[in-house]
Amino acid sequence: MSVRTPGPVGPAYVDGALPDLAGRIALFTTRVVLGLLWLQNSGWKTPPDFGRSSGSGLYRFTRLAIEHEVFAPYAFVVREVVFPNFIAFGWLVLLVEAALGAFLLVGLATRFWALVGVVQSAAIGLSVLGAPGEWSWAYYLMIAGHLAVFGVAAGRFWGLDGVLRPQWERSNSVVARVMFRAS
Repeated sequence: MSVRTPGPVGPAYVDGALPDLAGRIALFTTRVVLGLLWLQNSGWKTPPDFGRSSGSGLYRFTRLAIEHEVFAPYAFVVREVVFPNFIAFGWLVLLVEAALGAFLLVGLATRFWALVGVVQSAAIGLSVLGAPGEWSWAYYLMIAGHLAVFGVAAGRFWGLDGVLRPQWERSNSVVARVMFRAS
């Protein structure tokens, strides 16, 4: 059994464990498509009121968590915490989704952002799964895609994680250690 040395695709891999070219293309494509999904999805979260005055946009979809309750504790949090602070919530969602898309797109801190994607996908699912006409598998597939990106550390394949990880591994700085773990 031989070991490959670190390179632009990431840490050392035991022969056979490193995906072949088709596998790397699939991982890269999955990461980039998820990044584009979040960037496109953040586009309709429009400040300054995120649809509150018209009952549309983010406000409408958030309201579905209460109107078509999926999980009572989640609906309670939306009703008692999110709605009284809706503008702050709207900004938080917009910033998280834009960052999620950008970081996945460039492959930086990919494992961390993949977990954020799992949480955000689950939160969206808990808001809309009970609504008429929603296709539940969309949210299950989003969660599965993010888990795959997390599991294989997809940013190490043609992403900044693969380029910067060797430097982070050699560094003793706190930031480098955090980034190494997040990649």
